[in-house]
Amino acid sequence: MSTSSIQKRDDISIVLCGEAGQGIQTVEQILTRVLKLSGFNIIGTKEYMSRVRGGSNSTQIRVSSRNVSSAVDRIDILIPLDKKALQHVGKRISPDTVILGEKDEIVGENDNGDLTVIDVPFSQIASDIGGRVYSNTVATGVIAGLFKVDRADFLNYVTTFFSGEKETIIEKNREAAKKGYEIAQELIDSGAVDIDVKKDPGSARDILINGAEAVGIGAIAGGCNFISSYPMSPSTAVLVFLSRHAEEFDIVAEQAEDEISAINMALGAWYAGARAMVTTSGGGFALMEEAVGLAGMLESPVVIHLAQRPGPATGLPTRTEQGDLQLALYSGHGEFPRIIFAPGKLEDAVFLSSMAFNLADKCQIPVFILTDQYFMDSYYNMPSLPLSDTGIVKYVVKTDKRYKRYALTKNGISPRGVPGFGSGLVSVDSDEHDEEGHITEDLDLRVKMVDKRLAKLKEIEKDALPPELVGRGDYTTLIVGWGSTYHTIKEALGCLKRDDVSFLHFKQVFPLHRTTLSYLKKAKKVVAIEGNATAQFSHLINRQTGFNIQDKILKYSGLQFSVEEVVAQLEKLL
Repeated sequence: MSTSSIQKRDDISIVLCGEAGQGIQTVEQILTRVLKLSGFNIIGTKEYMSRVRGGSNSTQIRVSSRNVSSAVDRIDILIPLDKKALQHVGKRISPDTVILGEKDEIVGENDNGDLTVIDVPFSQIASDIGGRVYSNTVATGVIAGLFKVDRADFLNYVTTFFSGEKETIIEKNREAAKKGYEIAQELIDSGAVDIDVKKDPGSARDILINGAEAVGIGAIAGGCNFISSYPMSPSTAVLVFLSRHAEEFDIVAEQAEDEISAINMALGAWYAGARAMVTTSGGGFALMEEAVGLAGMLESPVVIHLAQRPGPATGLPTRTEQGDLQLALYSGHGEFPRIIFAPGKLEDAVFLSSMAFNLADKCQIPVFILTDQYFMDSYYNMPSLPLSDTGIVKYVVKTDKRYKRYALTKNGISPRGVPGFGSGLVSVDSDEHDEEGHITEDLDLRVKMVDKRLAKLKEIEKDALPPELVGRGDYTTLIVGWGSTYHTIKEALGCLKRDDVSFLHFKQVFPLHRTTLSYLKKAKKVVAIEGNATAQFSHLINRQTGFNIQDKILKYSGLQFSVEEVVAQLEKLL
């Protein structure tokens, strides 16, 4: 066992690891906020097992002098809260990793002689205060102290965080936080730790949100006033967020008895004039597919937030994957159009979620917002939200007695009325129907109605968002990515330091923007990076443009891409 100091860096990766129930989330919530308020740039993300107690979970908090928004494998400071922690994150531990923990209890037989360990008796300190449950707060104090967070501000935040608890619990947590802070001061004074991450004055005023909150904020900005869903990780946080703000923004939030009821409630809400969404994950959405077909026939707007996780079946319910693109693309029997967004930045999630409601209303189609567990649970600071780019545009018309819900039009979009707004009859039906919405088996009219619905594709393509090019326009190699891989690939590209390599990111994956093929044909080499096993987006590109991407970097372990592994894989290919 060796000992050495943590040298000064402008970017520190902290990982806390323990079992569910040890309060890792508490540490994460307190630290990210006090560090941000102290003037540091941060990104936080987590990986966790599907269990209420036990297992091994970890949280990474990356603290930097510059803006950071991606996960790394590197661990500079590791705080293991149980014996299984070192084994769980063992592949990420390097000779430069400093472990703050209990040598005998936590490290023990895991030490092969090359671990750098600083003995911190978290459990003993916590027990002296009132119980091992306070170990996590002691750890919070240590990290806050190492980064020289203002002591008074830190303790005030701890008090605020636990303000809903009994006074004795608040005081014990304050005491635990103080003890941890004192330990950090001792480590600094002894020279064991020397962290000097420069502060960014602007970050203290920044907004700190995660992906779920970004989707929820965008939905509110888009006029969402009805959400019906059945809880399913990792999508539930959007339902929770909108429920929490339901009274403030006049939102009806309904936890349905199952996913089938949830999406049918949403369709009914749109029919009545509301702007509705559902939030779900792969297995839950599989139950909603029949109603997606119903939306296609009714020509009903609906916004579907699909937070991806590994399947099939229950799969890995708390892990991440980009495996449901084809599910969204081909969901619902029959042929009818849809739009699929896949935000890569939190700012994108706000803008796209807002835009989804306007486009669903305008084109009377399902609009999907594809995220994943990594995107949903990750958060970082940003100066502002793009709310000035959002706005509510409604397309409902006042009906008269001559109103025809499915009037044949050149662009396929019929005037949409709602019951009670005007004197017309708003008749809809899941069977094929005539212009007034009455059931028909007139086969010539059937052809006209199918053509009408598909004609919307041209209108949708007009509004398609172009991909974002990161890097120079005179590239020879083009990296293609979509959704949550944005920040990781962008940072990896910076690490490569090659002017001939650029990155094309898609936040709208269907339909593709008309410029897509020109970007691809310009490159001598194209590399697709996707979080799935079958390169689903690459196949979609091939289907839409005829371009075949031969080189692919795929990951489907249940964990997100890290900057280091993207760099390593690209260096092999390039």
